[in-house]
Amino acid sequence: MKIQAGGWIGFVIWFLVSCYFIGHGIFCFKAGKATGFWANARTFEVKDVKKYNAAMGKLWIIYGAVLLLLGLPLLGGQNTPLIVISVLGVVVEIMIVIIIYTQVIEKNYRAK
Repeated sequence: MKIQAGGWIGFVIWFLVSCYFIGHGIFCFKAGKATGFWANARTFEVKDVKKYNAAMGKLWIIYGAVLLLLGLPLLGGQNTPLIVISVLGVVVEIMIVIIIYTQVIEKNYRAK
């Protein structure tokens, strides 16, 4: 596989975004208050903040790592047919993350 210049630029941007999510996951482990999932929404009342933040940290770190792997086809250039794997993979990945958050994390850590 020949690496094209446009592929490198796209992959570097993809890599930086992936690193942001991994960094956010690390931040979640160290946060004192419950970290939110949805933008501009208050976090529900959490019964165990430390365990909740650990679960959120794991979720974001795994998301970032998988996102990084999904960006590897960009190294072949932005016009390669393999880019479909990246695009569809991200769509499926974000749906899985939302399901894990709502069905597992939120249910386990919401104060009753």
